[in-house]
Amino acid sequence: MRVLITGITGMVGSHLAEYILAHQPGVEVHGLVRWRSPLDNIRHVQDKLRLHLGDLKDLNSLVTVLKECRPDWIFHLAAQSYVTVSFHAAADTLSNNVIGTANLLDAVRLAGLDPRIHICSSSEVYGQVQESELPIRETNMLRPASPYAVSKAGEDMLAYQYFLSWGLQTIRTRMFTHTGPRRGAVFAESTFARQIAEIESGIKTGPVKVGNLDSVRTIADVRDAVHAYWLLLEKCQAGEVYNIGGTRTVTVGEILECLKGMARCQIAHEVDPKRLRPSDVTLQVPDISKFQAATGWAPVIPMEKTLGDLLDYHRNEIKRERMA
Repeated sequence: MRVLITGITGMVGSHLAEYILAHQPGVEVHGLVRWRSPLDNIRHVQDKLRLHLGDLKDLNSLVTVLKECRPDWIFHLAAQSYVTVSFHAAADTLSNNVIGTANLLDAVRLAGLDPRIHICSSSEVYGQVQESELPIRETNMLRPASPYAVSKAGEDMLAYQYFLSWGLQTIRTRMFTHTGPRRGAVFAESTFARQIAEIESGIKTGPVKVGNLDSVRTIADVRDAVHAYWLLLEKCQAGEVYNIGGTRTVTVGEILECLKGMARCQIAHEVDPKRLRPSDVTLQVPDISKFQAATGWAPVIPMEKTLGDLLDYHRNEIKRERMA
């Protein structure tokens, strides 16, 4: 069996590759990479992977890659995933996420393949929900509140349309907040961890700069998320959409306080107006019963371990950077 992971060099893609190598013996793991993709996240397993040069914006390159590796399953994780930057680069975000997905799905058709395809949408497509709508179900109205969310809604609908029109075996997920080691330092909990590690090491002095601490999130570990993604293609129905997320609901401020409690020195924080978004999504609490009924999946890694491992990741990254 062969699987292809787009976005294999990112946080989720690299953890998914690790999960498959560790738990799914005999499965060939192929990855789509650009010539300039940083390989740091997969360096330790690179010799066990089969990497293919291509670009989601280049249809011909995708057809070539698919004909080379002929995957049975595709996990489409590559995206411009930073919400804040999407407000400043809306067209690029839409091009990467919507056009890139259309190119991938067209390449599957042109290559004459019939793989099961995971299309990774996002909880951001639901936008700002009302308390009366919690927990958020898959049938909830979509109210995307950022260009990133719009792009993910487009990707989501494209996947459904290609299922209806062409019979492609697309299955969509709307994943809620998930984090852990290798999380990019631009995301809230990861930038908190990075700043704490920098203060501990003397690179910077405090306070930690923060944005909106009142947003409510249900948090999951990336290692639980990639197990869920494997079960998705193993057990779930093509054409369907599934919410996936953790079961621990906290504010962003509580995440910050948890990380501060793990610090090796006293940490203060202050709001940085530059970290506040033009419009924000402040209530993200999922109903994951549909996915759980289909797969039996449940998150097992507690938030404290997730955040502790994230903080340790940034501490180790700082050590590595100093030795470079």
